[in-house]
Amino acid sequence: MIIKRKTTAVVIGLGLVTLSACGSSDSGGAGDSKTVTLVSHDSWAVSKSVLADFEKQSGYKVRVLKDGDAGQAVNKAILTKDNPQGDVFFGVDNTLLSRALDNGLFQSYEAKGSDQIVQQYRIDQDRHRVTPIDAGDICVNYDKAYFSKHKLAPPASFDDLIKPAYKNLLVTENAGTSSPGLGFLLGTAAKYGDDGWQDYWKKLKANGVKVVDGWEQAYNDEFSGSAGGKKAKADRPLVVSYASSPPAEVIYADPKPKTAPTGVASGTCFRQVEYAGLLSNAKNTKGGKALLDFLISVKFQDDMPLNMFVYPVRETAQVPEEFVKFGPQAKNPETLAPAKIADNRDQWVKSWTSLVLK
Repeated sequence: MIIKRKTTAVVIGLGLVTLSACGSSDSGGAGDSKTVTLVSHDSWAVSKSVLADFEKQSGYKVRVLKDGDAGQAVNKAILTKDNPQGDVFFGVDNTLLSRALDNGLFQSYEAKGSDQIVQQYRIDQDRHRVTPIDAGDICVNYDKAYFSKHKLAPPASFDDLIKPAYKNLLVTENAGTSSPGLGFLLGTAAKYGDDGWQDYWKKLKANGVKVVDGWEQAYNDEFSGSAGGKKAKADRPLVVSYASSPPAEVIYADPKPKTAPTGVASGTCFRQVEYAGLLSNAKNTKGGKALLDFLISVKFQDDMPLNMFVYPVRETAQVPEEFVKFGPQAKNPETLAPAKIADNRDQWVKSWTSLVLK
């Protein structure tokens, strides 16, 4: 079993994106009043029955354009905003949100049910250009068997990771090419501040952190605790992944174990929130509004965790039992305001690259 998660390229500068059409198996274009088009990154997923119910009740056929990783999809949406490929965009997260808003990607719409969204996720309340859809925590995961065998307590915090006991144990993703890699960098920036995060990474590098391009390689090839890592005879018992990775190890296992083989270092988490919005110049605004209402409906929010392995943002949504038992959300994750990220992201990535990769 190999778990798949998105790896998001962080594109420095809009000019690096090559515009190309992204096809769909569904017929009908964005201008068809009976068709509403959702533009998203490649990790979009929903149960067929849930989507079919929406199409039956609303009268709209949903056309989905998966436009690559999240960073690429956002940048392409910005470059095509005057003649958008669709009506609704899903998948811009808090690491890229200010870029989208500053470039006028979305028009205002207050989705029905917005008052049921957990308060901490509600932003842009005066203009309602985006609607929170899901949340997830990027955290260090650990291999329980390794730490038990070596009679070593797993790390619990960022500070622990630079201790000699954990030398040469951690693998992380490139902050310039991977969403979890960037999230981990932002977590350290939030924890140690503008003046301290670079010193922290110097110590982490000296303690033997290994950097690979993306999540797939880190988790399934390098991390000894994952099912894929076991097959690959991986030798790193610590990896930057998600709080929802341990539940996935249980859900996809056959037979299912009674407990997850991996755990989460809760003091290393960075909160990632994804949003959706009605695109400026959308051809089917009425259908787009109906689709946004659907994305925060109880039915979609209940369905979402086991399809995209993220947490719902609607207060009344049900979280799967496996998430509650094996991958609860961090109680005190690191966070950064989208504007803070926008002001510093590119420079942080450049500094990180120079410091860690050279």
